Amino acid sequence: MKIAVISDIHGNDLALEAVLADIDAQGIDDIVNLGDHLSGPLNAARTADLLIDRGMPAIRGNHDRYLLTLEPAKMGPSDRAACDELEPRHKEWLAALPETLVHRDTFFLCHGTPTSDETYWMEALTGDGVVHMAARKAIERLADGVDYPVILCGHTHIPRAVRLADGRLLVNPGSVGCPGYDDDQPVAHNVETGAPDARYAIVECTSDGWTVSFRCLPYDHRAMSRLAAERGRADWAAALATGFLD
Repeated sequence: MKIAVISDIHGNDLALEAVLADIDAQGIDDIVNLGDHLSGPLNAARTADLLIDRGMPAIRGNHDRYLLTLEPAKMGPSDRAACDELEPRHKEWLAALPETLVHRDTFFLCHGTPTSDETYWMEALTGDGVVHMAARKAIERLADGVDYPVILCGHTHIPRAVRLADGRLLVNPGSVGCPGYDDDQPVAHNVETGAPDARYAIVECTSDGWTVSFRCLPYDHRAMSRLAAERGRADWAAALATGFLD
C-alpha cells in the first residue's frame, strides 16, 4: 500500500499542479489532503477547482474553518483574500469536508492534532518564539486513543516524521504552497522551511514496515512571489521566493 500525502496548499495553484504531476509520475493514484487548501493572496478559486476535479479524500484545516465561520470583516488578510475569490460552490465543497478522517482503515488524518486544528503536534515554542521539536512525551500523549498504524497531520508546514514508542508512524508532509509564515499565537513566531519548493510525502507499507519519503519539488515559485507582491503581501512574497520571511 502506498499513498501520497499533501497539506497546506494555501491557494498556490502552481505548486499544487507541480505536486500532482510528480505524484502521477510516481505512479501513485491514492492521495489524501490534510487541509488549509485556499487561504492566501494567490489563486484560491483555481486551487479549489483543481482539488474538486481531482476528488481526493480531504479534511478541513483551521483556515478552511475560518473561511466558513467568520464574517469577512473579521478575517485575517490571507483568509479575506481567498474569501473574495471563492464562489458559493467552493464554500459548499469546503463545508462538506470533515475535521478528521480515517482512510482505508489504516491512516488517521487530522490537520493539527486529533482534537484541535490550531495546535502544533510535533513542534513547540519557547517563550520568545523559537520553534523547536516538541518533547517526546507531549507528542505521544496527543496520540493517545488514535489506534491506527499511520497518523497524518499538517498545520506547521514543517516536514517531519516521528516513530511513536509502539511503532505507529506520525507524519507531517510539509506545505505544498506556503514555505514560511508568521503567527502571533500563542507567542509571536516565524516558521521558515528555508526553500521555496513545493513539498509532499509518500507513505508506503514495505516488508520492513511503514516508511515515509519526503518530496521537495521546484516549480515557478517566482511567479507566485510576484503575484503576492502585486497584491501587497511582502511577507508572502519573501517566503514564496526563498523559504524565509526576510
